[in-house]
Amino acid sequence: MKTPILGMSGAAAIIAVGLVTTSSSRAQSKPQGNRLAFEVVSVKPSAPGGRGGGIRPMPGGQTYIATNVPLRLMIKVMYRINDSQIVGGTDWMDTDLWDVDAKAERPSSVDQLHEMFQTLLAERFKLQFHRERKEIAAYVLSVDKSGSKLKLSDSKEPFDIPIKPSNRPGKSVGTRVPMEYLCFYLAQLLNVPVVDQTRLDGFYDFTLELPAPAPLLAPGPAPAADGPDLFTAIRQQLGLKLESRKAPVEVFIIDHVERPTNN
Repeated sequence: MKTPILGMSGAAAIIAVGLVTTSSSRAQSKPQGNRLAFEVVSVKPSAPGGRGGGIRPMPGGQTYIATNVPLRLMIKVMYRINDSQIVGGTDWMDTDLWDVDAKAERPSSVDQLHEMFQTLLAERFKLQFHRERKEIAAYVLSVDKSGSKLKLSDSKEPFDIPIKPSNRPGKSVGTRVPMEYLCFYLAQLLNVPVVDQTRLDGFYDFTLELPAPAPLLAPGPAPAADGPDLFTAIRQQLGLKLESRKAPVEVFIIDHVERPTNN
C-alpha cells in the first residue's frame, strides 16, 4: 500500500497555537460494537510553538499519525466532508491542536484505518453526532457536453491520497481516483460541498493544472484562487463541469464533544 503524506504547506499550513501540554496517555482501544479500533492510542496536545502539520497513515498500513492537527480537520478527513457540513461543536475544535499516534493490531487497508480513527474520535474525544440531509449551497459535478476526458486507471494498488501535488506548482496528479474522492478534493478547494452527478463508476487517472498551487487539504477557508480558472480547468482538462446550485447534502450535527483526558 502506498502512503503519500496528507500534508499542508504555504498558505494552507496549520500554524500551531500555544497549548497547555500534558503528558501522553497510551491506552488499549476497545471496539464500539462491531466497529474496528486501534490496539494502542496516544493523544496529547501539540507542543507550543509548533509549525505546520499533517495527518497520515505510515508505511505498512498499521500506524496512523497526526501532528499539530485540530479536531475539526480530523473529522473532515475521516468522514470526507467539508467545513459547511459540520454544524455545532465548540470553538476549541478549531483552535486546539493535537498529536495522535495510533497503532492497529495488524496491517490494514486505508478504509479500515479510517474506521479505526472514527472509533478513536468517539472514544477519546467523546464525539457524538447525528446526520441529516439538508438542501444547502453546493457545487454539482457532472460530465461536460464534450464528454469525459478521464482515463480508467490500470493501477491495482489503492492510494490513501489519490490526488497529490507534483513538483510543479499548481499541478496535481490523480491516481486511481473514484469520483467520491474527486468531489471531496474539489470541496476543499472551493470550501463548499461538491455533489457527484457524473454517473462515472470505477477509478481514474488524470493530471490537473491550476493557475495557483492547490493545497491537498486545508482547514478553514480555501486560499484565494481565481474561481473561473478552476472551473475552466475542470472542463478543459477533465471533461467535467461544476455548477453552483442548492443540493441535498449530508450534514453532520455535533451533539457532544470533549477534550481528551489521560487514562
